[in-house]
Amino acid sequence: MLHAVIMAGGSGTRFWPASRRNRPKQLLDLVSTAPLLRLTFERLEELVPPDRVWVVTTEATAGACRRLLPEVPGSNILAEPVGRNTAACVGLAAHAVRNVDEDATCLVLPADHLIGDEVRFRSAMAAGARMVERAGGLLTFGIQPTRPETGYGYLESGEEETQDDGWTIHHLQRFVEKPNEESARRYLAGGRHLWNAGIFAWRAGDVLREIELQLPELASGLQRIGDALRGDDGDKVLAEVYPTLPATSVDFGIMEGARHCWVVPVDFAWSDVGSWPAVAEELPNDDHGNAGRGRVAALDAAGNVLVSGGPVVAAVGVRDLVVVATPDAVLVVPKDQAQRVKEVVDRLRELGWEDVL
Repeated sequence: MLHAVIMAGGSGTRFWPASRRNRPKQLLDLVSTAPLLRLTFERLEELVPPDRVWVVTTEATAGACRRLLPEVPGSNILAEPVGRNTAACVGLAAHAVRNVDEDATCLVLPADHLIGDEVRFRSAMAAGARMVERAGGLLTFGIQPTRPETGYGYLESGEEETQDDGWTIHHLQRFVEKPNEESARRYLAGGRHLWNAGIFAWRAGDVLREIELQLPELASGLQRIGDALRGDDGDKVLAEVYPTLPATSVDFGIMEGARHCWVVPVDFAWSDVGSWPAVAEELPNDDHGNAGRGRVAALDAAGNVLVSGGPVVAAVGVRDLVVVATPDAVLVVPKDQAQRVKEVVDRLRELGWEDVL
């Protein structure tokens, strides 16, 4: 049977002051009337029933996830005591899924992405799941690039293996780090490189075997947790063991060294909504390129991102700024420095201003 694992453990620091420790990006309605996590769940409904949806999140947000997804059994919301990166996250989920379904196939995807054509999305996910059910191995989905983007990692596709429902499935040649401008233009022109969306398909048993081969220390700790989750002391063992697990990513720790990997190039609209300027691409824009949400106004201003969760925000005679206001905090930053918002959060922590974190 097909299960879906939604990774919802991110802290969302790039979206301060709208995001906070107990309300990270995936719980915010940044671009629609529903939070990103809810949109992700609804996108999967025609593929996977709610009792086979799993969410891996933090202890601070587990309650909010349960309230946001009342259809999902409470036991399917897995709360990490601390963040240990995505390899531990997917391993924990694989053990939990296998405890109830020994032969489970899993789709694994982030909670905070936007997808354009959801019909094509579901078709691609189903094709990828069928591939790993037939052939085993680990499969990822790569977004056909539309511009020479330097902010994403890339996947290099190799030889074509098969086709399924109109989707071509390739051997995955290699992962490529974020490129410079020249390399990104070359990748776009060459047609073999894809944006790494961080969406995967595999049989739960296959990913656990890869973890055992490549990350034995992680595998040992996860096995202890997985065994305990079958009994009454699962929460206790999780709290004791999980913080001791090595922290590494799925890409670096598992996928790059795996023996059999596949990639499906997909062409539906996709965004990882990775910064305030990325949010602006999904919001209404006026004739001068000002993107706005909430009670905002622009006069002789252009190219700004204006977001208010309370007070009126008025921008006059300014260009290319991000201004975000909440009842207790205001952010002002040039658009081309929006990635530095994480530094603001670090600075506020140093100042001891925990009430706004």
